[in-house]
Amino acid sequence: MSKKGGNTVQRVWELVEPIVEGLGLRLWDVRFVKEGADWFLRVIIDSESGVGINDCEAVSRAIDEPLDEADPIAQAYTLEVCSPGLERQLVRDEHFEQFIGADIMVKLLRPIEGIGKEFKGVLADYSDGEVTVKDHSGENEVSFSVKDAAYVKLDDFD
Repeated sequence: MSKKGGNTVQRVWELVEPIVEGLGLRLWDVRFVKEGADWFLRVIIDSESGVGINDCEAVSRAIDEPLDEADPIAQAYTLEVCSPGLERQLVRDEHFEQFIGADIMVKLLRPIEGIGKEFKGVLADYSDGEVTVKDHSGENEVSFSVKDAAYVKLDDFD
């Protein structure tokens, strides 16, 4: 396999997004991660009606050959196609914009004085990588850069 330069995730995104959309689904995220000695290409799909195992299988079959032909990844990897699931992680601008007003859970890399590292609230605003969260009373809010968060996830259980 030969790496052809540029960002791996972006190249994969550009390749698989039209295929995923052609199947009536939405591409949620693409992640290329190393776990132990192994590399994983995770293609995360979504739809308004939810994602089932048949959707994951259909996408996996549909993108396997184009990925092999385009050869955007230099090393061996395992392809995984999955749904974002409950407590989906918000990572892209459009995720934050879509879920303004939703309950979220935040874990920061460093604590904010008086709040700590982990908290829940309502996603009040998102702009240029800055997140504003209001507590459930609506009285207090905190803002932080998304770069300072270990994760921001939907809180689907409250």
